[in-house]
Amino acid sequence: MTMLTDVRPAPGAHLQRRNPVPWRHLDVVLVLAVIAIAAFGVTMVWTATRVPLEAAGLSGFEQAKKQAVFSVIGVVVMLAVAAFDYRHYRDWAPALYGAALLMLLAVFVVGHRVSGAQAWFQVGPYQFEPSEAAKVALIVALAAYASSFKGSLHGRALLGVIAMAVVPFVLVYKQPDLGSALVLLAILATVIVVAGARARHLALLGLLAVVAMVAVVQFGVLKGYQESRIASFLHTPAQVSPKLLQSYAGVNIYNVVESKAAISHGGLLGQGIGHGSATNTSQVPEQETDFIFSAVGEQVGLVGSAVLLLLFLVVLWRTWQAALLSRDDFGRLLCAGVIGYLLFQTFENVGMTMGIMPVAGIPLPWVSYGGSAVLAEFTAVGLVLNVRMRRYT
Repeated sequence: MTMLTDVRPAPGAHLQRRNPVPWRHLDVVLVLAVIAIAAFGVTMVWTATRVPLEAAGLSGFEQAKKQAVFSVIGVVVMLAVAAFDYRHYRDWAPALYGAALLMLLAVFVVGHRVSGAQAWFQVGPYQFEPSEAAKVALIVALAAYASSFKGSLHGRALLGVIAMAVVPFVLVYKQPDLGSALVLLAILATVIVVAGARARHLALLGLLAVVAMVAVVQFGVLKGYQESRIASFLHTPAQVSPKLLQSYAGVNIYNVVESKAAISHGGLLGQGIGHGSATNTSQVPEQETDFIFSAVGEQVGLVGSAVLLLLFLVVLWRTWQAALLSRDDFGRLLCAGVIGYLLFQTFENVGMTMGIMPVAGIPLPWVSYGGSAVLAEFTAVGLVLNVRMRRYT
């Protein structure tokens, strides 16, 4: 007599195979790439700030230490964001979007004004910039709303997505912060393309964007310094006369001229970390923030700059892969928004330091000095890790 043995799997065994532990699928390559960029950023901030800090009798590591602390906190935030199933963020999207708008409104009332812009909250010795948090909140909100239309974004749905981005865009532009406002538009453009907007709608939006840009310039909507920033890359002389330097245009052209000179000094291999002549003498204004790439080019040269850009390319590639692997539209659109965010900021920042893009006051992700930006960038990557980790669930 043959004995029949029950070989059925234990309860839940098949579920365990279909729903593996998410951390087993953590994208280590992406994590290491952003950590490497951030570590390099701390080094660049140190080289760009140590001489003036020491001249003022302070520690040359002061700003670099702050950048390092925010980078470490950013890694923790990135992993925390990845820990919660990203589909929960779809439910929280209205609250995140509303909180971002409230912060953007509050900054006009209790915000701290720096260099003519009221864009920060002063929290003890630190400043918090709500426009950076708004970038991530907008990605989540647009992805949640657009994903509900199942890849067919047109008509009222398309208008709804545009309206959601226009509100924070106007609030950020009014601070005024044209650079961050443009990043919000880049996020919007990427999401609507991936969400399935029709070609004729995209063509119409492109035409309207061109008309709007012409109207903005013709009717004097932009402030003087904003117009000069946008036009500075069209004509950059080899030198800036003292008379020209007194104008908005002269100031912005001066920044670009000095930045290009510093990058050219680096040559193929650079002058060495901490040995950049222009960097050490602070010839490039805002060299630790908007123009940090001038310090990169001077100190590590063409080869080192190419390695840094290759790391950014790795981040974008892994984010694109996460979008392709996503099991739903929400995850795919989250990754698409992050691509638009990081790609635009990287290209615009590097381009403006080399004189091929307008000066727009945009930080280089993880490299430019600034805690709010670093935390927002790590948070965005946390969303990407989250989507990729849960591609089997």
